[in-house]
Amino acid sequence: MAAATLWLAIVVTMVVAALATPLAALIVLGVTVLASIAWKVSQKRVRRGTVIEIDLDGGVVEHPMTRPIDRLLSPGATVLRDMVDALHRAAVDDRVVGVVARLGNGSLGLAQAQEIRGAVARFKAEGKRTVAYAESFGETGLATIDYYLAAGFAEINLQPVGGLSIQGVVVRTPFLRSLFDKIGVIPDLDHRREYKAAKYLLTETDYVAPHREATTAILTEQMDQMVAGISEGRGIPPERVREMINRAPLTAAEALETGLVDRLSYRDEAYAAAGRDKPRYLHAAKYLKRAGRPQRSGPRVALIYGTGPIARGRSRFDPMGRAPSFGADEVAEAFREARDDRRVKAVVFRVDSPGGSAVASEVVRHEVARAREAGKPVVVSMGDVAGSGGYFVATDADRIVAQPGTITGSIGVVMGKLATAAAWSRVGVDWRSLGIGDNVTFSVPDQPFTDGERARLEHELDRLYLDFKERVAAGRGLALDQVEEVARGRIWTGEQARELGLVDDLGGVDRAVELAKELLGMSADRSVSLVVYPRGRAMGLTRGRESSEPIAIWGWVLHGLDRLLGRVADPVLELRMPDR
Repeated sequence: MAAATLWLAIVVTMVVAALATPLAALIVLGVTVLASIAWKVSQKRVRRGTVIEIDLDGGVVEHPMTRPIDRLLSPGATVLRDMVDALHRAAVDDRVVGVVARLGNGSLGLAQAQEIRGAVARFKAEGKRTVAYAESFGETGLATIDYYLAAGFAEINLQPVGGLSIQGVVVRTPFLRSLFDKIGVIPDLDHRREYKAAKYLLTETDYVAPHREATTAILTEQMDQMVAGISEGRGIPPERVREMINRAPLTAAEALETGLVDRLSYRDEAYAAAGRDKPRYLHAAKYLKRAGRPQRSGPRVALIYGTGPIARGRSRFDPMGRAPSFGADEVAEAFREARDDRRVKAVVFRVDSPGGSAVASEVVRHEVARAREAGKPVVVSMGDVAGSGGYFVATDADRIVAQPGTITGSIGVVMGKLATAAAWSRVGVDWRSLGIGDNVTFSVPDQPFTDGERARLEHELDRLYLDFKERVAAGRGLALDQVEEVARGRIWTGEQARELGLVDDLGGVDRAVELAKELLGMSADRSVSLVVYPRGRAMGLTRGRESSEPIAIWGWVLHGLDRLLGRVADPVLELRMPDR
């Protein structure tokens, strides 16, 4: 607002001067140009004594939101990569003295919290202040993960009227079978194998034994990780941490008394604790724009995002989940572009997806393999979830990295349909079919499978499941029977997956970059330039490409323009069975 007022005043002054004499107008123009340059320079400055401000209360998103409409639909959301980059850059910036983070709304995933904790630990190791602040840890719900992240800071401040809802971890699962029985829908599905739980949500009314076993194991492992992290961060024995979790929710006074927080204070007091001598606060994203990203020089490494349910077509933004769908066309295009760009030496593929279309997953897996064949190593970095198709697309990568709390695996397939004829009949609509072909109604949604169609369904499930296992066996260097032991549709944490040979290492994007450098034969201390692909357009403009292949002639010119124009994805969301 102040800048707009300033420019309005300048324009008015120039008009008045121009009416007086041309010379006066030239003088005013010169002063205006100099003032503009000085203003721009001042906006780039990071002053000494700066405290980086991070607001996690509005939630965290994986994928950079480049379209204005996406940013409009996700007000207050912080991009995970921006925050981590800002902390890494600020850790070695002597102008920055501390960081203060506001959190507590309970929206973080465990793998996200672990990635942020890693960046905070590096920042803290440089002798800089780290302060977490919450008005309340989970005013209306669980905030155990948020508190686990806060425990990675040197000091935790809680508002006196707040509380600590750290009762543990819980999964709430909606089973739809009773609803289907009431409205006349028949869930006609099958899966490979017994731990592939997506089927049970539609066919059962409660947890069956395999579903209960796998889910309980995941919750137990994640709880163990958080207890260990809280114990380490707060200097409290693990058994004492569990005791306080079992007592929760705790009042602010109880949290202070038990040593779970350091001070009961308000925002101004918490913020003051993060700096010294009249600190200057700067949002993490703003700091990053002024100071620059830490990985911006040296050989280029492409960063490609695969976020959300996997579907054929282009990606689109989901305002409810505040994440795009994983559009196979767009991700495959990014790999083709990175493969054919001579400046790109390796690819880091960030996957945060529960799976989706088997056909779309195969499109992306094939492009991963082609990038490797072109001599460009591919390292997958897994986010909160990289299961089923989210794991399948990683099978041909050179290396796979996950956070300890990442949910991955789910090597299996589910396929089928919901037969809706009875439901339609109840509202006065009777579907009838005429067709030629023994299995012509295989994909017709109103009727269950015939015996012949069911035989084809079972054949397709066997084929897809075997293909999935063979891809894992080839990519991970395992025998087929070894894969079967860890497959069967079962999910694992990243920690468990590493022990089972499904992932190579633990960490985030930075660890993936380190592995990419190793694969390139580069020294660990050599810098790389991490660039998001596909390169595209901004301000809602479409690509207008001549074909779906990367542009070979004058590509470097167009890539230069892309840097100025950003990127956009065309909206398509097509979820289909089979799923993996």
